[in-house]
Amino acid sequence: MAALLFITFIVLLVLGVPVAFSIVLSSVAVMAKGDVPLLMIVQRMFASADSFSLIAVPFFIFAGDLMAKGKVSKVLVEFAEALLGMIKGGLSIVSVLAGMFFAAISGSGAATTAAVGATLIPELKKRGYNEEKSAALIAAAGTIGVVIPPSVPMVLYAVIAEQSVNTLFKNGFVPGVLMGVILIAISLYEAHKKNYPKGAAFSFKNVAKTFIKAIWGILMPLIILGGIFSGYFTPSEAADVAVIYAILVSAFVYRDMGPKELFNIMKGSAKTSAVIMIIISCSGPFGWVLANWKIPEAISSSVLSVSSNPYIIMFLIAIIILIAGVFMETSSAIIILTPVFLPLVKAMGISLVHFGIVFVVGIAIGMITPPVAINLFVASGITGLPIEKISKAVIPYLLGLVLVFFMILYVPMLVPGLM
Repeated sequence: MAALLFITFIVLLVLGVPVAFSIVLSSVAVMAKGDVPLLMIVQRMFASADSFSLIAVPFFIFAGDLMAKGKVSKVLVEFAEALLGMIKGGLSIVSVLAGMFFAAISGSGAATTAAVGATLIPELKKRGYNEEKSAALIAAAGTIGVVIPPSVPMVLYAVIAEQSVNTLFKNGFVPGVLMGVILIAISLYEAHKKNYPKGAAFSFKNVAKTFIKAIWGILMPLIILGGIFSGYFTPSEAADVAVIYAILVSAFVYRDMGPKELFNIMKGSAKTSAVIMIIISCSGPFGWVLANWKIPEAISSSVLSVSSNPYIIMFLIAIIILIAGVFMETSSAIIILTPVFLPLVKAMGISLVHFGIVFVVGIAIGMITPPVAINLFVASGITGLPIEKISKAVIPYLLGLVLVFFMILYVPMLVPGLM
């Protein structure tokens, strides 16, 4: 049954069938062979989407789109540049920091890349920075968008693995910061190597001026995450608060959004949310098939028969995660692979929170590894550069992020909430 399930799924993907339909059709094939009533398909599809925690997904997507397409990203970048623009290659640092900050607003890698890229890439090009490297850096920084909370993939993992969304969010900060630090280090090396220019001299007056403009954007993650971690509201409620706050700030503070713009953003967010929710629904029958025929347990036993060393097993899982990121979209990979990995991870006594963070970081790296590299496609759309050129330029940043991935994998203290 396991062979039938996975072979059917892979064949359908190769034939170009959308991921959601590939998931459910492979499940149908197994159920039909096992004489299971196909009514089970519909029942499991509805049951898999029936979760209070999943309410956070469409609202975080909507809030991120509101902030990305408004003036918030621009004023945040201006504030960051006022602080660090005077350093050689300072605009590269600003690019990464803006990506990290926007990650704490959007919860989406593509939204982070789009918001920061649209604002900074033209400015980087204007000041003499290499356009391909600039696009690659911002695409790489966009991967932090799903690591620093709020994070849509973390919500999905938490629902499937039955873990606390709050706990996963708390443990996303240090890995996200480490990803930012390695990208800043590489970008500074590039800046000195290519002798990039310094920006305007530091001015307290300019910092204060840009800070006042950016304060409403800065407050958003503080309100959302502060509310979650202080217990005032749940992550699902925080997503609702984020949407209301984003609408109020865009409509009445920055005044860059009218009813027409709001409706267009709402339509785009609805489409993105619908795709994710369809995949989640279709994963219900897939998960039932895995559980009914004890496929994850069989995989776990097979792997443990090869080696019982947790370091070797986790290395093999890490490689699978990185490869999955190359060929699969982030949400799809988490929804499909989490039920497969959980029995194996539990058998080794590894914290499911630690594994969740490792999984999210590893699959986030897939956002800059072609062919399914959403952040590179976004950067290509902004610059007009061929995807091949940006893919080549992103290699140093990709290697840096892979290094951080293995650090998080083998040094659990980098996930401080576990201690």
